[in-house]
Amino acid sequence: MTDIAVVATPAAAERPRAVVAEAHELQRVYSIRRGFLREPARLQAVGGVSFALEAGRTLAVVGESGCGKSTLARMVALIEAPTAGRFALDGIDVATMNTGQRQQLRRTVQLVFQNPYGSLNPRKKVGDILAAPLAIHMPFDKAERTRRVRDMLARVGLRPEYANRYPHMFSGGQRQRIAIARALMLSPKLVVADEPVSALDVSIQAQVLNLLADLQAELGLAYLFISHDLGVVRHIAHEVLVMYLGHAVEQGPKAQIFARPLHPYTQALLASTPGLTTGRIVLKGELPSPLAPPPGCVFNTRCAHATERCRIERPLARLLDARQVACHHAEQFLEAPPASARPQP
Repeated sequence: MTDIAVVATPAAAERPRAVVAEAHELQRVYSIRRGFLREPARLQAVGGVSFALEAGRTLAVVGESGCGKSTLARMVALIEAPTAGRFALDGIDVATMNTGQRQQLRRTVQLVFQNPYGSLNPRKKVGDILAAPLAIHMPFDKAERTRRVRDMLARVGLRPEYANRYPHMFSGGQRQRIAIARALMLSPKLVVADEPVSALDVSIQAQVLNLLADLQAELGLAYLFISHDLGVVRHIAHEVLVMYLGHAVEQGPKAQIFARPLHPYTQALLASTPGLTTGRIVLKGELPSPLAPPPGCVFNTRCAHATERCRIERPLARLLDARQVACHHAEQFLEAPPASARPQP
């Protein structure tokens, strides 16, 4: 993709950071019906993902379609319950929280969806869309809701009088600003952004990413940013979590992962993004079915470096060069040149 100029806003990094969301070995398994008199199949959409997300920081979750990143986002947003593992939001374990805590935590985490054309009710005015969360969760009268709606529109770069217009009267970028405003109406601590700029033109992407960065600096928001576009991730993320077939294969600071990826799948993702590396890696084969994942390393069927050990033994995530990586042979890539310096084959 074309380079996106995003203005750096260091204020968020200066804030004292508290852990907003923490996952430990989070799993999500579905039971899939396969017909009459047949045992249901087991589909592991997310298998053992762990992370800690601090206030004022962005964790980007990347991977191909079907890797489990959207399922992870739904668990973090409390839309789906994990099958196993522990997930804590604002210090509260979601598995043990009571009804009152659940209602409170639902205000703490909000969603921004991918499609700004489908996420807003076309029959309602923008002001009514933004006021709806306040009417449900907050004891404000109509005048106070109206004031907060107008203030939020101004905060996301829109004119307050736009509250009286309908969604179809706005461009895609403006609609996504409205969606962001709606997500912030309840003053959340965590925003789950599921491909929030993928449906927008590149020039508009830059504006929305700058807005997200500014809001993070101003409000100390934590972002779980789901994306398949590493060009976007390079500009918005602090930490990167790379998923493949439901598993985290590499996770750590953005700078280290982009400069010297240690998992072959991360290397392939970076090589497929124009402008990030000078090399080219072509993955062989197709993504395996999650109903029948390969034994050993989940990436062994497409990895050019796979050995017999990879086909038998699943690698555990281990700390190497300031990041977690699940690869038996990651050390050999420490001696390789940085990603930006690899020659074109």
